[in-house]
Amino acid sequence: MSQAVTRSVTAGSAGLLASLDPLLREWLPRQRWFAGKGRPVTAFSLVAATELLPPEGKLGLYHLLVRAHQPLPAAQGAGVPHPGDCYQLLIGVREALPPRLAPALIGHVHEGPLAGRTVYEALYDPRPAEVILEALRTRARIGGLRCERRGEIRPDLVPRVVTAEQSNSSVVYGDTFILKLLRRVLPGVNPDLELPLALAREGCPRVPAPTAWMTADAGDAGEEPYVLAVLQPFVQGACDGWELALRELAKGEDFTAEARALGRATAEVHTALARALPMVSLAHLQVQTLVDGMTERLQAAAQAVPALRPYAPGLHSAFTALADLAAEGHTWTAQRIHGDLHLGQCLRSPSGQWSLIDFEGEPAKSLAERRMAQPVVRDVAGMLRSFDYAAHSAPGTPVPQWAAACRAAYCTGYAEAGGRDPRTDPVLLRAYETDKAVYEVLYEARHRPDWLPVPLSAVRRLAAGAEPV
Repeated sequence: MSQAVTRSVTAGSAGLLASLDPLLREWLPRQRWFAGKGRPVTAFSLVAATELLPPEGKLGLYHLLVRAHQPLPAAQGAGVPHPGDCYQLLIGVREALPPRLAPALIGHVHEGPLAGRTVYEALYDPRPAEVILEALRTRARIGGLRCERRGEIRPDLVPRVVTAEQSNSSVVYGDTFILKLLRRVLPGVNPDLELPLALAREGCPRVPAPTAWMTADAGDAGEEPYVLAVLQPFVQGACDGWELALRELAKGEDFTAEARALGRATAEVHTALARALPMVSLAHLQVQTLVDGMTERLQAAAQAVPALRPYAPGLHSAFTALADLAAEGHTWTAQRIHGDLHLGQCLRSPSGQWSLIDFEGEPAKSLAERRMAQPVVRDVAGMLRSFDYAAHSAPGTPVPQWAAACRAAYCTGYAEAGGRDPRTDPVLLRAYETDKAVYEVLYEARHRPDWLPVPLSAVRRLAAGAEPV
């Protein structure tokens, strides 16, 4: 990438953001990855701006880190100022958009340095996507942007944006690599880069190893850099576990062999992470802290969702049973885990090999929370809940027996590769599955009320004291 067309934007940065402000207020909240839906954007502030292609030409390109300021949610203090989430934006600049880029339109600029030009989401345009890959390939240093590479990258790979709704954005390059561009970014070590790198050092084949990545200097002195993007090998012809499960369900096909193989893959990843990164022991005080968090989430959800209230005492018993075990002196091992595991985070290659992807964790949590050591059962519980969701999502009548068979097969596969069956610790597993189901109830009530019966069916089972599997 030529240094003649790449520079950090200093002079005019304030004018640039001011000219984009009214357009971003309309466009940003409509994006799938925008975290502050339902709250007005009161202001934007610029963390960093880097010019990747000069706007004076036929095509301009800016890399922006923009903080969106919003009031806190009512539950956290209505009207209280919020420090603002930081978002990564790639802004393309043209005189007019060709029809093929119409879905990427942000708007037409009426004042400031880009007055009279059209701005749009640049990832939809092959040329800007090529600029990003070339920066990674050449280990570019552009203003505050830093690109690192640990594998070879061909320079002639054709990009295409992944249009499926995601909490981030992805571009596939020539069926060889996939670039995950993180949208809501935080300064510090991101597990979506940290854990795949650690697994690559362990030689674990279940997670695609990062080929290159991009970071940015933090806007505030003393803060760690932002992780912006990770490039990994693309598994050509792969199907994610959610799509595959629904397809097999629709055909009335058995899925237990795949569930068992997926259990083995999960255990292999956990075993490799245990070798690569420190483990800790959870005794009474640590477990009580976990239980307190679960209890608080249950109370908040029951307050927000009336349908949950009749089951709250039974659900709480799952947490008190865990606290009682810890008080008796029982301890558990905690380590780094995936943190947000479900069928959609798993890929099956045409050869039948399962891989785990997207180690970012729950985006709503802080990086510190996402990087905490936790019992592996938390990942297992997430996958068990995912089988339930699949069984209720197929056309026709829900098939709970399909979910039950898959859940059992998954645990069997996990035991085969990990040496310990999650079902041998039913109190811990029930507590984590209960906590996950409570989260699902709150999420569905807020975002997809028609789906609320899915987690409520699990809530009824768990509140009655039934073992998870």
